[in-house]
Amino acid sequence: MDKIAVLIPCFNEAQTISKVVADFKKVLPEAVVYVYDNNSTDNTTELAKAAGAVVRREYRQGKGNVIRRMFRDINAECYIMADGDDTYPAEFAREMADRVLLKHVDMVVGDRLSSTYFEENKRPFHNFGNTIVRNLINSLFKCEIKDIMTGYRAFSYLFVKTFPVLSKGFEIETEMSIHAVDKNLAVENVVISYRDRPDGSESKLNTYSDGIKVLRTIFRLFKNYKPMQFFSGMALLLAAISMVFFVPVFIAFLHTGMVDRMPTLIVSGFTMLAAIQSFFAGLILSTINQKNRQDFELQLMNAANELERLNQENNLL
Repeated sequence: MDKIAVLIPCFNEAQTISKVVADFKKVLPEAVVYVYDNNSTDNTTELAKAAGAVVRREYRQGKGNVIRRMFRDINAECYIMADGDDTYPAEFAREMADRVLLKHVDMVVGDRLSSTYFEENKRPFHNFGNTIVRNLINSLFKCEIKDIMTGYRAFSYLFVKTFPVLSKGFEIETEMSIHAVDKNLAVENVVISYRDRPDGSESKLNTYSDGIKVLRTIFRLFKNYKPMQFFSGMALLLAAISMVFFVPVFIAFLHTGMVDRMPTLIVSGFTMLAAIQSFFAGLILSTINQKNRQDFELQLMNAANELERLNQENNLL
């Protein structure tokens, strides 16, 4: 079991990977640096090996798939996750690791948005998208995570071994953030500097298609993690629509004693039934969600026991 494991998912990062590995080995000499290649077509793997990294492969394309493999394969007391494009300075890794190892924080977020991100990043829609996502999640989930989509994070063993990775691509960071907040895990922000990619290095993130995936992920996770709020909101909307249909029919009935628009009344009734169903769906799913939270606490206890067992084995060795 490693004390600190540096996890670097890579796809065609030959221009920068040697420097990234060397920087992390310098800042964290006791750490094992793992580079997971995701079907690169350049010599990323050869350069990573030459720089001293442990190189492994994940053949299913997508950052989420790579992180799923990393979390399954590696046991460590602290995990540092960074990208291989040299946009995240390694000198902040020591502070992030100390938060996990000494303060028992479950996830440390490398906060780019409070420092140099908006000056360094030359893609205005990325800047706008990051701000929208941060404000949306902090509002919906009542949290204060300063940078939702940063790829520079530190994790505890408990977080890694109890986090269900469902996303396949770049929306994985959003999923991590929401999971940590929903499960009441210890989260802290560390302000980091950010530098844009060097000339010739291309981002794998598509502003529009990946942005839509992130928003869909937020919608899906809000529905799953906050079912009462989600379905209650839907119930209120349906009830309001039902009343819009019903009120004119009722007023006409008071004046004439007759229902002239029977189809409208029927639509109003069915819409109100849908509103009632939506409310009780939220109530039922909220109860199930509460049970899942209790089960998660048991998973944390099991993971803590497993960590203790691995540490004892290391001490015997």
